[in-house]
Amino acid sequence: MKFTLQYPIAHAGYSRAFLSAEGMREVVVAAETAGFDSVAFTEHPAPSQKWMAGGGHESFDPLTALALCAGVSSTIRLQTYLLVLPYRNPFLAAKQATTLDVLSGGRVILSVGTGYLRSEFLALGVNFEERNALFDEALEVMRRSWSEEDVVYDGLHFKALGQTQRPRPAGSGPTIWMGGNGKKARERAARHGNGWTPLLIAPEMAKTTRTAPLRTPDELHRAIENLHELAAAEGRDGGGLDIQVEWRDSSSISAAPNQILERVNQLSGAGATWMVVDPPGEDVGHTVELIAAYGESIIAHASPNTIAG
Repeated sequence: MKFTLQYPIAHAGYSRAFLSAEGMREVVVAAETAGFDSVAFTEHPAPSQKWMAGGGHESFDPLTALALCAGVSSTIRLQTYLLVLPYRNPFLAAKQATTLDVLSGGRVILSVGTGYLRSEFLALGVNFEERNALFDEALEVMRRSWSEEDVVYDGLHFKALGQTQRPRPAGSGPTIWMGGNGKKARERAARHGNGWTPLLIAPEMAKTTRTAPLRTPDELHRAIENLHELAAAEGRDGGGLDIQVEWRDSSSISAAPNQILERVNQLSGAGATWMVVDPPGEDVGHTVELIAAYGESIIAHASPNTIAG
């Protein structure tokens, strides 16, 4: 099992110290030292006040925040969680991701989604009803811009007559994981993704985020089996896909170690390969201590040999 630390400003009442460059540096260095495999930032560039008042959260621009993280770390992966592709022209999104990937030595994971806040689409001038079509064309254009010399594409709202991107990203481009619980997300992951990143959440929350309910490890296991079947139909090895799961009941960094390891066992048994960890945001120093303790009590013991069975 691998572990992702979600940066802790997605909380009501978090300390403003987490908004400083020094606070971010402390958290990221602690996470890398503790053995976390990635640090992640969510995205909401223009949420409504109604959504914020109803339990929404603040956010950085993820690619900008991850650029700072890249400068204070050397091995930890840099993850968007999630980047809403329909919000952006795909050539601009590809350029931003390429820049971060090149400067970080190929450490970028783009977890991407279609988005769900209708008012945010409206504020950004993007047609909510086109989000799936915009998402799919963005994936194609980004991948092509990372590998082709002369990209020609007639998009919904743009026309590429022979575009070329330089510099190129490290390798074949950033890792791409598909967000969302539903079959469409699994189909995208099976067809041209490197992984899938679902949420284990109650039906009420699933309705709010416009995704399919996924409540238990057993349901997750069946969904992962379906993903493997879909990948096989595409001529791909589904076992090679990463499965990153956020389970709201088990993401707390301050839960008892035996409880966390039990949850890790359940997720691993279901087929997950990554788990999202959600630290508190009240105090930077306390969060850094919890990150270090998590590394010693959980990450150090969560090797494949330990987790199996």
